[in-house]
Amino acid sequence: MKGGGGGGGGGAVSVTTGKRRWRSLVIGVLFLVILSMLVPLAFLLGLHNGFHSPNPNPNGYVPVHKTSIVSDLKIYDKYENSETFNHAENYRSTRINDLVKKLAPNISKDVRSNFPDGAKTETSDMSATDTSHHSKVTPVSPPAVPQSLPNTSNSKIAGTVAATGRGGVDENENCELKFGSYCLWRREHREEMKDTMVKKLKDQLFVARAYYPSIAKLPSQDKLTRALRQNIQEVERVLSESATDVDLPPGIEKKIQRMEAAITKAKSVPVDCSNVDKKFRQILDMTNDEANFHMKQSAFLYQLAVQTMPKSLHCLSMRLTVEYFKSPSVVMELSQADRFSDPSLHHYVIFSTNVLASSVVINSTVLCARESKNQVFHVLTDGQNYFAMKLWFFRNTFKEATVQVLNIEQLNLESHDKAILIHMFLPVEYRVSLLNVDGPSIHSKMQYISVFSHLHYLLPEIFQSLTKVVVLDDDVVVQKDLSALWDINMGGKVNGAVQSCSVSLGQLKSYLGENSYDKNSCAWMSGLNIVDLARWRELDLTKTYQRLVSMGEESKEAVALRGSLLTFQDLVYALDGVWALSGLGHDYGLNIEAIKKAAVLHYNGHMKPWLELGIPRYKKFWKKFLNQEDQLLSECNVHP
Repeated sequence: MKGGGGGGGGGAVSVTTGKRRWRSLVIGVLFLVILSMLVPLAFLLGLHNGFHSPNPNPNGYVPVHKTSIVSDLKIYDKYENSETFNHAENYRSTRINDLVKKLAPNISKDVRSNFPDGAKTETSDMSATDTSHHSKVTPVSPPAVPQSLPNTSNSKIAGTVAATGRGGVDENENCELKFGSYCLWRREHREEMKDTMVKKLKDQLFVARAYYPSIAKLPSQDKLTRALRQNIQEVERVLSESATDVDLPPGIEKKIQRMEAAITKAKSVPVDCSNVDKKFRQILDMTNDEANFHMKQSAFLYQLAVQTMPKSLHCLSMRLTVEYFKSPSVVMELSQADRFSDPSLHHYVIFSTNVLASSVVINSTVLCARESKNQVFHVLTDGQNYFAMKLWFFRNTFKEATVQVLNIEQLNLESHDKAILIHMFLPVEYRVSLLNVDGPSIHSKMQYISVFSHLHYLLPEIFQSLTKVVVLDDDVVVQKDLSALWDINMGGKVNGAVQSCSVSLGQLKSYLGENSYDKNSCAWMSGLNIVDLARWRELDLTKTYQRLVSMGEESKEAVALRGSLLTFQDLVYALDGVWALSGLGHDYGLNIEAIKKAAVLHYNGHMKPWLELGIPRYKKFWKKFLNQEDQLLSECNVHP
C-alpha cells in the first residue's frame, strides 16, 4: 500500500511539473509572437532612426567599401588613406549638408531661437570647415605601383603610377585618379537625360513624403495635409502606370505644378526638421551608394572590354589556326633565311598577339616606304597565335617586303634555361596621374608612358647577326617613310626614342629606388625605337636590366618600369617629336593637323583602334591600312 501510495504521489508531481513546463512554453511563444509584431511596427513608425548609428562620420554619410577591380582602380584604394582622399570625402559631406539646407524648410527667427546652442552653431561650424578645406593643402605620398591583371588579352597591360603632388582635386579629376581613362570615355559619350518628367515626379514624391508626417502632426494645417496626401496619391498612381515620359497622361504639367505649390507651402511652415533631415539624408546616402556602385560597375565593364580580346578577333585567330592545320603543306617557309639575317637590310621587330594589329603595322610601313625590297619584318608571338599569324602573312603579301613569324616559346637561346618556357610579354603601359598645384587650385593630368617588356631584352640574343633594328609596337600606324632612321648617328647611344618630358624621373623616384640617376631626365617612350644591338652587346645591357629587376619583390610590370628607365640611363638618343605622336588611345584633344604631320601614330592607352571603345575620330588613320578584302574578316564579322 505504501509503495502504491508513493507511486501515486509521484505521478501527481510529474503532472504538475509537466503543466508548468507547458505554461512556460506557451508564455515564451506568446512573447515571441508579440515581439515579432512590434519590431516591424517600430520600423514602420521610424523609431529606429532615433538609435545611434555606428557610422563615425558626423555628417551622416555612409562610406562604401571600396574594392579595386582592375589595375586602374588600385589607385582608389591607395588614396583612401591619404589626406587628399579625406579632403574629397569631407567636401562631399559638405555638399550633402548644403543640399539638405537648400531642401529644408524655412525656419523663422523665433523658432530658431528656441533651438539648443549646439544646433545654432552647427551651420557656422560647417561653413568654417568648408572654408578651411579650401585653404589647407597637404602633401600626398604616392602609392605603390599595383599589380596588373594577367596578360591574357591582345591589349597591353596597363599599370598605374601616381606622381607626387599636394592637396585635393575636383570631382572630374578625382574620377581620373580612381578610374583612369574610363572617365575620359564617359565624358565623351555622356548621354542626355531621358524621361525628365518622370524623374521630376519621383523627386517631388519623395520630398512630399518627407514633409507629410511633420505637417500631419500640426492641427492648424489640416488643409495642407489633405492637399499633400491628395497630391501624393495622384503622383503614385501616375508613376505606377508610367515608366517613361511618353506614357504620362495628358495634363501632367498641372499635376506637377500643384505638387510644387504644395511642397513650397509645406516648406514655409515651421516644423520639426529632424524627420525631414533624416529623410533627406537617407535618400542622399542611397543615391550616393547607388551612383558609386554604378560607377564601379561601369568602370569594371570598361576595363573588361579593353583588356579582353573581342569575339570577332578571337574568331579570326581560331579560323586561321584551323585553316593552317587543314592544309599545312600550303604554308611553307620560303627560302629567305639569308634575308632574315642580312645586316645590310632594314629589320623591323614587332611583338604582338594580335593578327590585325601587326598586319596594319607592316602594311602601313610598306605602303609609306619609297622602296620595300630591303624591308624585313620579324613578328614575335606566342604559341597560341603562331599558326594564325603564319597563315595570315602567307595569304597576304606586302609588296617586296619579307615577313618572318617567330614563336617566342620555341626559341633556343644559349643564355636561357631550355627547361624554362619563355612567356610572351607585350610592351608595358603605365598611367601616370600628375597633380599640379597652382595656388589654391589643384589640377590633375593623366599621361601614359610605355616601356620595353622583359622580352625586349632578349633582342641581342634572338638576332645575333643583326647590328641595328627598329622596334615597333603593334598599336602604331606608320604614315611616312622610316628609312631615314637608319642614317641617324646616335653617337654611342643605344636606344633612339621619343621622350615624354611631361614626366621626369624625379617624379617617379618612389618606383626607381635609391639608384643614382638624373632626376631631371625625361622618360622615354616605346612605340618607335631604333636600337643599336652592337652597342647593346658591348655594354651588356641585358645583364644590367636583370640586375635591376632582381631588386625588390614587385610585379613584373612594376619592375619593368624601373628596369627599363634605369638600364638606358644616359643611353637614350632623343628623336625629334615629329617622328612619333602618342596619345591616340586616351587623349580626345589631339590636333588633327599634328596627327597628319607625324611619321608614326601611337595609340597608347586603353582605347585601341580595333576596339569598339576606340576614339572614333582617330580610327580612320588606322583603318585605312587594314586589308578588308579577306573573306575571313567578313565571316568573323570583323568591322573595326
